[in-house]
Amino acid sequence: SRLFSRARAMAASPPSSSVTSARVQPGDDEIIYLGFNQDHGCFACGTDVGFRVYNSDPFQLTFARDFGGGIAVAQMLFRCNIQALVGGGPSPQFPPNKVMIWDDHQARMIGELAFRSRVRGLQLRRDRIAVALEHKAYVYNFADLKLLHSVETISNPRGLLALSPGATSTVLACPGLHRGQVRVELYDLRRTKFVPAHESHLACLAVSDDGSRLATASEKGTLIRVFDTADGRQLHELRRGSDKADIHCLSFNRTGELLAVGSDHGTVHVFSVGSSGGDGGASSSATRERAVSSPGGGGGGDDGGAGAGADSNRHNVPSVLAPLRALLPDWRLTRGVRNYASTEWAFARFRIPDAAFGGSGGGDGRMVVEEEEGEGGGEGVARRHGSVSRASGGGGVPRAGLRVAVGFSQQVPNALCVATSAGGYYVCSFDLARGGECEMTFHKYFGQATRG
Repeated sequence: SRLFSRARAMAASPPSSSVTSARVQPGDDEIIYLGFNQDHGCFACGTDVGFRVYNSDPFQLTFARDFGGGIAVAQMLFRCNIQALVGGGPSPQFPPNKVMIWDDHQARMIGELAFRSRVRGLQLRRDRIAVALEHKAYVYNFADLKLLHSVETISNPRGLLALSPGATSTVLACPGLHRGQVRVELYDLRRTKFVPAHESHLACLAVSDDGSRLATASEKGTLIRVFDTADGRQLHELRRGSDKADIHCLSFNRTGELLAVGSDHGTVHVFSVGSSGGDGGASSSATRERAVSSPGGGGGGDDGGAGAGADSNRHNVPSVLAPLRALLPDWRLTRGVRNYASTEWAFARFRIPDAAFGGSGGGDGRMVVEEEEGEGGGEGVARRHGSVSRASGGGGVPRAGLRVAVGFSQQVPNALCVATSAGGYYVCSFDLARGGECEMTFHKYFGQATRG
């Protein structure tokens, strides 16, 4: 029988007594997974004893299931009662080489996928389930779990995988066979594209709702690039900051016009990606002034922000070196300076007030010279310091193991929902026209910190 014949609304009726209700008091169990559903209306929290599902905005515990064992991945399918689970943690509930299909209405497993090695990543849409192993990615029909496609990948310990959730197209992105390469499967067009996204290994992938755009980040965590999936053309080169960071989350809003970036530096950056090219030196003087008065990526990688909705006046902050490209011919500039001058800094930023991330420091506006990713030859490029150097102890060194999940609010166009594995949940708003610093409008502690 078809899996979706069993899918009902999660609130339809309570589960059977075969699974106990989880302890709903925060801090009782340990968070080992966080992830928003496809439309950011909910997020799931895998713990060392089961999983929980929360409504995003307004924040509310929807349900919790206590299995007694750990859940490393808890992927929701929009708001229906079907979840895909993978065991993990110190005492896994299920073998880590299996994907278990859970029907919460019946409170039982209704299907499973078994593999010869550990499941590294998992993505769902209404008609597909995609699974990432260390060296392979599989795509199944969700209705009957029939294998549709499999591809070889480079070593993929992070389980990187992105699947467009919208009904208009089916697009899969996963690592290719070479370092920094992304393989894009355009299933509706029966076409495969290989995108040379970065020189170093990939750290994060995302595909927009309609599958038209691909966002990538590398292990260096300084640059995010956005590509057209149809032809592999690079549309934007976005600079999160100049210090190395571990980027955990890339998240497009529903229209694909905004991109949120979450990292272990305790900030969320939001970029405007609605146009087909960077702002560069063409941004307005007001935007350029904002870049000087409140540098969004100021060193320490703490530049960032949020936004939603179309606004032709909204621009990312241009590089401080952008004017050089207008004043000097390219042959007068080093390759590193040319590339740096073309990058865009975030439109808006939210600083997560978790004590686990440390302080954010001040900012002295100094310029230093260092090598940047993808700029080759060891050439030095200038960057602006917007916060006290972490090396000096003033910036708050990120704590290993902490992760950030980010979604865009369904209630208002200018709000972000942010969950951290330290157990903090935040809703913040921003000015759609001016961007800048986000204002926190809601905060709730919902769980214990993850293992380091």
